[in-house]
Amino acid sequence: MSKFTKAGLGWGRSITLCAAVLGSMTANAELFNTGKVLATGGVSMVDGAGGGGITPWATITGYATRDGINGDLHYTYVFLPDYQLQSLGGAMGFWDRFELSYTQSILTTGGTYDTVGLVTDTLGADTGIEPFNTTITMDVYGAKVRVFGDAIYDSDNLIPQIAIGAFYKENKNEELLTTLHAEEADGWEYYIAATKIFFPFNTLFNYTLRYTDANQTGLTGFGGPNSDGAEFRSELSVGYLLRKDTVIGFEWTQHGENTHGSSVELTGLDVGTLQPVLELAGLGDVSHTLTQRESDWFDAFIAYFPNKNFSMTFAYANLGDIVITPDQHGFYLSLQASF
Repeated sequence: MSKFTKAGLGWGRSITLCAAVLGSMTANAELFNTGKVLATGGVSMVDGAGGGGITPWATITGYATRDGINGDLHYTYVFLPDYQLQSLGGAMGFWDRFELSYTQSILTTGGTYDTVGLVTDTLGADTGIEPFNTTITMDVYGAKVRVFGDAIYDSDNLIPQIAIGAFYKENKNEELLTTLHAEEADGWEYYIAATKIFFPFNTLFNYTLRYTDANQTGLTGFGGPNSDGAEFRSELSVGYLLRKDTVIGFEWTQHGENTHGSSVELTGLDVGTLQPVLELAGLGDVSHTLTQRESDWFDAFIAYFPNKNFSMTFAYANLGDIVITPDQHGFYLSLQASF
């Protein structure tokens, strides 16, 4: 069974589970509530929590007030020159107080990865890098609790809404993570988020402080040669309400340097033997090609909310250097269906 078939089965089980949960709750329709203002529930980030595209906010996903619950199914596709990231999952918000989420992310690689994988496979090195389309799969489980404050209805009050949350991330490609010098394939992340919407200015501000040792959000593992353990990293979102159903803005997330500057581990293979092949492929000096780097992430987005049951987010994403591939920037699409 191929990796793509297994991933598809995993996604199928996830969708079936989410649909079953949402379907069973439909029988108790009085529990559902969509009383919050359009667009104030945010969208679903790549890790599955309610917020922006790449950072969690203090808002609880969906449109439920304190009298009910609300849920969503979400799908995200990020297209970059040498990577494609797809994330699919669901989330539930309970009484505008508590949130649970699950997302499976699948990162498909290409470009430099394909060349290195082809060479190492030919030379018999077990690196977890395939000759074509190496796939990384990660499960993300999330929870968030609103502690105090109101981001929406106390617009004249400067006190923001505050929430604390956590993600547990489990990466499935352990052999590749060893090649990339990651210390762990799974790990916990904790964060505190502060969100405030100022309706007189039609503007949302969010600041998130995340405690993590993830590499590339965990897609390439946790920890590494430069790591002293988890660290605090900042994240920022600003959104402007063009009209009641359209929001534009930008986001920034700080990344770490756990593996920055370290070489790819080729399980004893003499990297000098790769030099002629990589030069023939036009990839230049092997020491540069196999050196890992990690950049902060930026995006500029537009989110459209035609109604409370559906939203679309489009973004230009500049993710910089990702592992052994530089200059990764492209486009981001996220769809969310709320119930």
